[in-house]
Amino acid sequence: MAGEGKRKRSGRRGKRRGRGNASSSSSAAAADNGNGGGKRGSSPPSLRPPEPKRRKRDGGSNPPSFLDKMRVRLSGGHFRMLNEKLYTCSGDEAFDFFKNDPELFDVYHTGYREQMSRWPEQPVNIIIKWLQSRSPSLTVADFGCGNASLAKNVKNTVFSIDLVSSDPSVIACDMSHTPLDSSSVDVAVFCLSLMGTNFPNYLQEASRVLKSCGWLLIAEVRSRFDPNNGGADPEKFSEAVKDLGYSLVSKDITNKMFVLFYFKKKETASKVKNIEWPELKPCIYKRR
Repeated sequence: MAGEGKRKRSGRRGKRRGRGNASSSSSAAAADNGNGGGKRGSSPPSLRPPEPKRRKRDGGSNPPSFLDKMRVRLSGGHFRMLNEKLYTCSGDEAFDFFKNDPELFDVYHTGYREQMSRWPEQPVNIIIKWLQSRSPSLTVADFGCGNASLAKNVKNTVFSIDLVSSDPSVIACDMSHTPLDSSSVDVAVFCLSLMGTNFPNYLQEASRVLKSCGWLLIAEVRSRFDPNNGGADPEKFSEAVKDLGYSLVSKDITNKMFVLFYFKKKETASKVKNIEWPELKPCIYKRR
C-alpha cells in the first residue's frame, strides 16, 4: 500500500513536471535536432544565453572611448592637412616647412601608413621585386623614400632621399636639389612622391644623376592620371618624360590604385628645352 502511495505521488510530480515544461518542449526538441529534450532537470538549450554574448560580457575588449575617437579624428585631420600642403606647394617650401617642425613629418607618415594599409597591393613592393630580379650592383636613388623600406629590402646601394631624415641613412633635402653626383646612379625611383607643384624639377634632377641607359621608375596614384576626372592624360605625361630624354619601356595600368611607368634614359638624347608638362591632379582626401 505504501509503495502504491509513493507511486501515485511520483506520478503526480511527473505530471507537474510535464505541465511545467510543455511550453518549451518544441524549442528544446528543435535545438536537439528531433532527438528529444536534454536530461531531466537541465535547462532547455533554447533558454541558455548564447555563448558569444557571454564571452563579450565576461572578458570582451572595451569599445573605444570618446577621447580615443577624438584622437583618431584629430590625427586624421592633421594628416589630411599635411597631405594637402605637400600637393599644393613647391619642394623647397615643403622642405622649409618640415625643417621648422620635423615632428609634423612623423604625423604625416603615420597617416600615410594608415592609408596604405587599406591598399590591396603596395607599389613599393612591386619595385622591390623588380630590383631583386636584377643585379644587386645597380645603384639606386629613392626620391621621397618615406621610411626607406626600399633600401631595407634590397641588396643594392640605395640613396634614400626625403624632406626629413629620422634615420642616418636618409638624405634630407629638396628633391629638386640633391647632393648626388651627376651620372652616378643606375635607377631612379619615384614611388607616390611626385607631390610638389614643381614635380618636373624632381624629374630633371633624376635625369641629372642618372647614368646613360639608366632606369626611371614612377609609381603614382591612379586618379592623378584619369583625364575623365580631372587627372592628367597618361600619354601626354609619357611624352613629356620622353622629351626629357627617355624612352618608355612599359606601363602597368592593371592595378586599381596606382599606375607604374618604366622609362629608360637614352644613351644619346637631345632634350627638348620647353617641355609641356601636364598638370598632375593633387590627391587630396575628403574632410570628414
